[in-house]
Amino acid sequence: MRQFENEQLTVFQSVLYQTTSAVVKTKDALIVTDPNWLPNEVAEIKAYIDSVIEDRKLYIIYTHSDYDHIIAAGAFPNATTIASEAFVNKINKEEVLEQIRQFDAQYYIERDYPVIYPHIDIVIKEDSQTVELQDVTCSFYRSPGHTADGLFTVVEPSGILLAGDYLSNVEFPFIEDYEAYLATIQKVQTIISHKKIEVLVPGHGTTTNNKNEIQKRIDESLLYLNNLSADCVDETELQKLYPFYKGLKDMHKLNKETVKNSQGFRSN
Repeated sequence: MRQFENEQLTVFQSVLYQTTSAVVKTKDALIVTDPNWLPNEVAEIKAYIDSVIEDRKLYIIYTHSDYDHIIAAGAFPNATTIASEAFVNKINKEEVLEQIRQFDAQYYIERDYPVIYPHIDIVIKEDSQTVELQDVTCSFYRSPGHTADGLFTVVEPSGILLAGDYLSNVEFPFIEDYEAYLATIQKVQTIISHKKIEVLVPGHGTTTNNKNEIQKRIDESLLYLNNLSADCVDETELQKLYPFYKGLKDMHKLNKETVKNSQGFRSN
């Protein structure tokens, strides 16, 4: 379904994990993030793209390599693709593809496009790298912590922040590397301070054009990370903040183990 729309931005939301796919429309370009999940949802995104593409050039940004975010890569063979250098150099690509195959097998899903790990045309190698995409400027920022290959995109001058799996209102931080995640959230604060961000599109949850809400999500992420490090997370408060916490409890346990192992390593 369409979750958010304005003149330049349309955000689609899957029924699975409220996963989003953004479509940014300019005079000469269409910029899409992470088209996903189910075949009918991918078909809806494709139909929208077909209805507005005209003479525009199609780009797809992969915010990171989790399988749900590359699951429809094969559906857009003519798109120019963008991702981080770490995304391109990922070692266990076949494991990600196998997760897609297992998901589809579990739910008897058939797709009319191949399951592929996307080839990337424009590789982002530098932090705060700027790329001109037709008539729009995109600034890219490395965002490790959730995964090693995460990528933020700021679309200028419209001030759209495409955040991948950060700053969700339905998920607390899902952490692969604690120190990297903390640094990434601190980087978001810097981006917000220096760029005129008007809209935040998270990889899961609700798009917002409310600046107070954007700051609130940054603050909540920092609070969770700091409390996690101090081993003083109040799970009652998590239940109040995140409506699907019952389904996320195992991830919170994994986060605690990740931080514990990281702190144990630093103390040696």
